[in-house]
Amino acid sequence: MHAFIDEVSSMKIETNDYCTVNNLMADHEVVKSKSWFWGWFSWSSSTMLRAAEKKILSCLKTAYRGWYVDIGPVVGTADKIWTISLNEESAKTPIVLLHGLGAGVALWCLNLDALASQRPVYAIDLLGFGRSSRPVFSSEAKEAEEQLVRSIEEWRREMQLEKFVLLGHSMGGFLAASYTMQHPERVKHLILADPWGFPERPSEVAIKANVPLWVKAIAFVVQPLNPLWAVRVAGPFGQWLIEKTRPDIVKKFSSLLKDDTGVISQYIHQCNAQTPSGESAFHAMMQGFGWAKHPIVKRMDKLNPEIPITLLYGSRSWVDNSAGEAIKQSRLSSYVNVQVITGAGHHVYADKSDIFNKYVLEACTLSDSTQSLSNSHIHTSSKYAIENNDLLKIENNTSEPQRVDEEQELDAQRPRSS
Repeated sequence: MHAFIDEVSSMKIETNDYCTVNNLMADHEVVKSKSWFWGWFSWSSSTMLRAAEKKILSCLKTAYRGWYVDIGPVVGTADKIWTISLNEESAKTPIVLLHGLGAGVALWCLNLDALASQRPVYAIDLLGFGRSSRPVFSSEAKEAEEQLVRSIEEWRREMQLEKFVLLGHSMGGFLAASYTMQHPERVKHLILADPWGFPERPSEVAIKANVPLWVKAIAFVVQPLNPLWAVRVAGPFGQWLIEKTRPDIVKKFSSLLKDDTGVISQYIHQCNAQTPSGESAFHAMMQGFGWAKHPIVKRMDKLNPEIPITLLYGSRSWVDNSAGEAIKQSRLSSYVNVQVITGAGHHVYADKSDIFNKYVLEACTLSDSTQSLSNSHIHTSSKYAIENNDLLKIENNTSEPQRVDEEQELDAQRPRSS
């Protein structure tokens, strides 16, 4: 197996190129039909998703490249992980980014330039999401989690990354923690951004208190469905639905995309209008939308105490940040830095991107400069934001945004590493 790059970036994709592109890409497409029923579901494609992603990432000032990494039969018969990278030439410890439910690599657009100003950055579409393969996951919670973690490890093996900083948002944070428990020798610092699935679910009495009967009825009916089913049912109106129900998400990216923020809702729509593969895995792992069947706090004892952890919460998020303090209390001799960013919601990486980037760079710099972090380093970590010039160096290049060096032919196979 080897990492390979699909060769479609430089060509203009016309309608008659669809089959060729579909063979190159890992996405499962809905079969086209002349009937109105299937026509309703033909408002999404890997081509549309790719175009929206490329438009968002074209705003970056740092050159990037994108390619598919072949991880073999992890869940499906030939799974592939869509990957983008920046500043691979840097000798510093790389950082790997794992997105949350319903997202993809492009939603890191407010963070990529800042992080890549100091070190290599790799962002992936998790298996079952974005432009990666969409296999059929197990419907059993532990097995679905294991399949996703195994796909991340196979990706790492193909990429030959020996050690890295691992950052995960929401569901990506859940998977990042699970991965670190199983592969502690690979993770230099674990950064969790408003992570999902950490605390235990409160009692049914507490959950149902003061909930109207009609809300309970709706919740009962939609419980068997995947979380983002409404986007697919809306068909061609899925993008409109996202814009109307969550205008706040689109506005988060206005500083970068200016008057073209509509591409964000288009990107989110295309990420979630296709086969809900990874979404089904999330559905298997969740217990109610807000909790995991196997919460992380109940197994924190399995996480190597020598691995430093930084938790970044949004003060206005729906995620319960009490788990952060619980983790801190359970790892008294370990480095556990919990920060609550004022004014940020669940999408803390986008709501307050400058502050978020500062904390992430601080964690990376501290890990690079200190062989073994402990709780004694927490009170000194904030000084890095003031004293370390590299930490505060956010790329302010005023030149035109760099164009992607993406999807060119990769001639040499990459040998598999341990």
